[in-house]
Amino acid sequence: MVRSQEPMDMTIGKFANAGNVGVETIRFYQRRGLLPTPKGDHGVRRYNEENLRRLKFIRQAQTAGFTLEEIKQLLDLDAGEDRESARKLARARLEALRTRIAELEEARRSLEKLADECASGRTGPCPILHSFGI
Repeated sequence: MVRSQEPMDMTIGKFANAGNVGVETIRFYQRRGLLPTPKGDHGVRRYNEENLRRLKFIRQAQTAGFTLEEIKQLLDLDAGEDRESARKLARARLEALRTRIAELEEARRSLEKLADECASGRTGPCPILHSFGI
């Protein structure tokens, strides 16, 4: 016999744990309007599968480099199924990531060069410390 699965019913602690975040992160997201604040029975708020889906989306979007404001916009777009606007936000984020990656690659090359110069055994100040103004 197959039992019907009841919807998740989690306290904030269990909800935070299921989303791999802290309770304060949940409250922060609620204050920012990213997560709803559910009504509770006798002061105990209960979170469901939809809340968890939304929390996981927020975390994945942050990993992709979206700001909280951009994530809020994406969540708002999800309700209206506005693919064009979502695509524009994603493309803008991709361009920002490409720029940041190029900056990080340049920083890596510079640091590699400085580390090689430092390892060369020459006398005088360390090129790494000297380049940072020490």
